[in-house]
Amino acid sequence: MLTRAQTRIVIVDDHPVVHDGVAAQLQRYPDMAVVGHAGSGADAITVCDEERPDIVLLDLRLPDCLAADVVPEVLRVSPDSRILLFTAFPEHAAVAPTLAAGACGILVKHAGGIAIRDAIRSVARTGAFRTATPASSTAPVTAREYDVLRLVAAGHTNPEIGTELNLSINTVKTYLRTVMHKLAARNRAQLIANARGQGLL
Repeated sequence: MLTRAQTRIVIVDDHPVVHDGVAAQLQRYPDMAVVGHAGSGADAITVCDEERPDIVLLDLRLPDCLAADVVPEVLRVSPDSRILLFTAFPEHAAVAPTLAAGACGILVKHAGGIAIRDAIRSVARTGAFRTATPASSTAPVTAREYDVLRLVAAGHTNPEIGTELNLSINTVKTYLRTVMHKLAARNRAQLIANARGQGLL
């Protein structure tokens, strides 16, 4: 039974074992209640619109879209929700854009039940969570290059990307050339394919 004092949580992850495991861990704490689950970005928006959770545990890699694109949509339908990025890839290039989009922190998936509990309580209390895990520099592209990459993958032209990111077209072209070089791509189609092959999209 849900009480007024409980923190209401939605878990967004397309792997049932992750959702079930986290939900089982959180059931141990009377101040928390898992009120919904979504396996895709589209479902996450629907569930958050219906439940208006306090906390959203959001997987970085979703089957239908990018986490950085889900965050503003969740906040649009549920402005008071606080989104905690939940990922096994803290060094991923998508982390910084997702945080910039409005996620309030990052929690690694190998964290134990107590760490998950403490992170959720921190977000509920302060609106943010700061992990002690240092960011890795092994991401193949920078956060800004990733911004360009995801907009290319969404079908945007260079002028559209420039408008979206407030960059000149020449700067967009420079970022695009750099990321194509890094991912060994000769054209946009190959860039998207190679990025998906490396788990970036």
